[in-house]
Amino acid sequence: MSSDLGEFESLLEYVFQDRSLLVRALTHRSHAHESKEDRDNETYEFLGDSVLGFVVGDELFHRFPTVDEGTLSKMKAFLVSARSLSKKAEAIRMGEFVRLGIGEERSGGRVKKSLLANLYEAVVAAIYLDGGIDAARKFILRTFGPHLDQVTESDLLFHDYKTALQEAAQSRGWELPSYEVLSELGPDHSKTFVVAVDVGEMKAEGRASSKKEAQQRAARVALAQLQASNGEQR
Repeated sequence: MSSDLGEFESLLEYVFQDRSLLVRALTHRSHAHESKEDRDNETYEFLGDSVLGFVVGDELFHRFPTVDEGTLSKMKAFLVSARSLSKKAEAIRMGEFVRLGIGEERSGGRVKKSLLANLYEAVVAAIYLDGGIDAARKFILRTFGPHLDQVTESDLLFHDYKTALQEAAQSRGWELPSYEVLSELGPDHSKTFVVAVDVGEMKAEGRASSKKEAQQRAARVALAQLQASNGEQR
């Protein structure tokens, strides 16, 4: 596995002093269970989530010194969402290097969004344990760089369409939006969820690889419809 780790370190742009930390970060619980190993990467996921939250939060705090706490929290939640992390893991080809059990391998574990998001967090933890907060910060900011540069206070609305739609409904005295999964398309490892939202007299649909993201997209369509109707009324 050492040659594979060397290739992975090149992708990470970080060389470990203690490669056992990296091996553990890449060890899924399914592999640990089947191989009778004592340790998997689940506690690394926990630590990595904390390190990631601190680094991204610190960066946003300094980039947007006049923004309020609630807005900063929404920015951070968007940036460190599972969808966002899975894309970063895919970009570094993390799925190729994770150690999976036979069952998880057969079910498409290497491309599962949730597994990849957790894997990214575990790798962050391994880098932190090996090189400290500066090494972890360098890795996080390198992989988050383009997204951090694109985040602005003015376009925050699209980060959380569900909340925006709920607030719009409440301001009009409507019942809160209700969401329904209409269908699930594709194989288990690559599903597409179709979700509908009912609010006021409107109904809109959204599609995505997770139920939460499909809800966000449906809410976005509903908001666009609402804004269009407001324009027509004026």
